[in-house]
Amino acid sequence: MIGTIIGAIIGGLIIGALARLVLPGKQDISIVVTIILGILGSLIASWLVYALGYSNGNGGFKWIPFIVGIIVAAILITIYGSVTGRKNRV
Repeated sequence: MIGTIIGAIIGGLIIGALARLVLPGKQDISIVVTIILGILGSLIASWLVYALGYSNGNGGFKWIPFIVGIIVAAILITIYGSVTGRKNRV
């Protein structure tokens, strides 16, 4: 249980950080918000990809859910910035 939570936090940090890297400008959000949005992006992307019929029959690292997770997290970061009024600074 604890390992799963720590894994989700680390995964959320990686997904959130990569999502912030692909967005132009600087995002004024904390590391905690980055982790939370990364975790949400990963969960939403995994659900969406598997709902559309993705199957990792060969095993190994699941690239498609990972990449879609970055895209979803980037969208969530953009929405968060719009809702909170924090704009990207170039």
